[in-house]
Amino acid sequence: MSVNDSAHHDNFAWNRQVYHRLKLALSLGLRRQLFLAVCDDLQLRNQVAARLHSTLSYPVGQVLYQPQDGQETSSTSAYPRLVTLRLNLNEPNPVAQINQWLANYPPPIVGASKDNPGRPLPVPTFQIVGVEQLTKQPVAVQRLFLHYLRLCEEAFSSQESSGFLESTVLLWISRPWLSAIQQSAPQFWRWRTGIFSFAGEPTPAKRNVNYPERVANSRNLDFGNLDGTSVNESTIEAPAKAPSPTGNGTLPVETPAKRAVLEIPPPPPGFTKQESQLPESSAKPSETISPPSLSSLSHISQELTELVLATINAKVAQEEDENWQPQPILLAIEELHIKQAAKEDLAAAYHQLGNLYRLRIEQGHSTLENLMVAILAYQEAIAYDETSPQLPDILNDLGTLYWMLYRTPPNVEAGQNYIEQGIEFYHLALKMISPQTHPETYARVQNNLGTAFGDLARFSNPAENWQQAVLAYTQALAHRTVEMDSLKYAACQNNLGTAYWHLGQYNQPVVHLKKAIAAYNQAIAHYNADQEPLKYGMIQNNIGTAYWNLAQYEQPADNLQQAIDVYCEALKYRTAANVPSACAATQNNLATAYWHLANLPQTTKERKQKLLKLSIIAYEEAIALAHSLNGIALSFDLFAAHNNLGLAHYQLVTDSSFNGDKPTRSHHLEISLDQHLQALNGLSKQPEAYQTTFAYIVKTIRAFHNELGIHGQNLALSKVPGQLLPEILAKL
Repeated sequence: MSVNDSAHHDNFAWNRQVYHRLKLALSLGLRRQLFLAVCDDLQLRNQVAARLHSTLSYPVGQVLYQPQDGQETSSTSAYPRLVTLRLNLNEPNPVAQINQWLANYPPPIVGASKDNPGRPLPVPTFQIVGVEQLTKQPVAVQRLFLHYLRLCEEAFSSQESSGFLESTVLLWISRPWLSAIQQSAPQFWRWRTGIFSFAGEPTPAKRNVNYPERVANSRNLDFGNLDGTSVNESTIEAPAKAPSPTGNGTLPVETPAKRAVLEIPPPPPGFTKQESQLPESSAKPSETISPPSLSSLSHISQELTELVLATINAKVAQEEDENWQPQPILLAIEELHIKQAAKEDLAAAYHQLGNLYRLRIEQGHSTLENLMVAILAYQEAIAYDETSPQLPDILNDLGTLYWMLYRTPPNVEAGQNYIEQGIEFYHLALKMISPQTHPETYARVQNNLGTAFGDLARFSNPAENWQQAVLAYTQALAHRTVEMDSLKYAACQNNLGTAYWHLGQYNQPVVHLKKAIAAYNQAIAHYNADQEPLKYGMIQNNIGTAYWNLAQYEQPADNLQQAIDVYCEALKYRTAANVPSACAATQNNLATAYWHLANLPQTTKERKQKLLKLSIIAYEEAIALAHSLNGIALSFDLFAAHNNLGLAHYQLVTDSSFNGDKPTRSHHLEISLDQHLQALNGLSKQPEAYQTTFAYIVKTIRAFHNELGIHGQNLALSKVPGQLLPEILAKL
């Protein structure tokens, strides 16, 4: 395999593409692969290398070894699949460094039993950083490095097995070193498997390497918005049966709302609160320690140290928090390493570091650096003590942290990987606790697991993953009673209702929608509308959507009326003053329910007119609120709402029971045309929706002619932008 990448004018898109190629290559788990990653920008290099370390070091299934049925329990500590080594500038021999690491930490044997000798875990992948620092070393050291690379030919050609040959190696280099290796170590060069070149400006040599750049400032490789603390709503496609064609046009009247709004439950409810005690150390919290002193740490992962430095450098003066001091903890960990302290003490210290960053994340500082420090610290804690009684809580926290990382990637592939890793951590936590002895923790992890499966359903196998979410929430509710915590019980019932709603979109809709309604009703029974008005209104909105959806399958009149009643109840608490975006979403849903009820065959003509007018009022409220929000994200399709409002006005005036005079008819048709034109303006990049809306415009202009004669048609054409007239006239 050969991967040869070159620079690209769009650094952001190019680097993102190269990163995912590199990550995929490392994830394959092949042996004897030699990758060269070329990057002149140290800030970008640190970002990518740290991200690879966080994502691949302790992947799913290998954080803890779980024996198969009938096998003895292994006491093997967590074993990484990717190890990051900083090149030893005194003896720059990467092969020797890899072999030494493997001698110190040989792959453990797993799966051993009385009848089975077991097997060793795979040799990790090694990424080596720090080659760029050779430029500041004497020429003799630089030549020694190239000499060691040339000696690699002997290892590659040898028939003897070695840890180095069993592994995959990723060597980070700058472009000048790429040329030097190609010219001075041709044997090493020929053994390369692939080259991954990142684009970016070279880091000036005068930059003080003791102060790494803040990772999040880099635009060369964007990992997205990290604010993953809440998910209020999600727009979902709702299957709807279109009513019989009405009106005088040639096109059937389209169902006004292609989309209904259902709220997704909040993210996992937070992190566990247990705190571990930091072993005594000479570093006192009150001491002022300059960040550069951390650069001299030799026993702690360089990536972890650099990430901590990045979080320190990123702090704004007015955000200083005296209680947030990671430096003393790092120095205490270094001291424990030097003293060769017990593994339990080291685990407790790393756990303390993870807790420090976890609490900072809980306070709203969910930056990429903070998330990665917490993850790396917790993973180190697991590696040093897998028998800690706090291990299930650490695993739960790791699952939640990976879930939060899922909120950051800019692409579907990375998001799915993070969710799957979070799910695996939740599964590991569940294997270590009994619901009988730890019901509260067990219920918390099951609830989090359900939320993660629901998010995974967005990427693959939605029916299967929503079924898994239902099972997880059901397990949580089996051990989370009203007496334990009524609000958590209600929140979990809401989550279960949401999972049933989604499952109903794929199979057994009537059964699952009724179960969704039952779960939502269980949830709302434990919320006080005066004390929790927003949550109360949210669940009422969910109930309304479930009834609206159920009306597509059975008892449409009764279920639509139920939906209308519940939406109206929700709007008592989801007001324009309190939550305008949520109010707009429920108004849009209410308008849709009115429209559907108006178009049922059994609805009388008089009631149909009344319901259409109510639909128009609700759509107008939704649209007006949406436009007042100035760019705030909406959970419903605003252009669809414009179209729906236009259709409601059109249907009102073209219905045979409408008894308004010509000015009134003209007024409704003008509004209908204006709404369709507003929708058309926003649909230029959606060809199918654009053509549908264009057909509505033609149909409305024909209605002008049918209702008001040639004068009415001319009035309509005078309101149409000139560039649309040739195509419209051809269709009239």
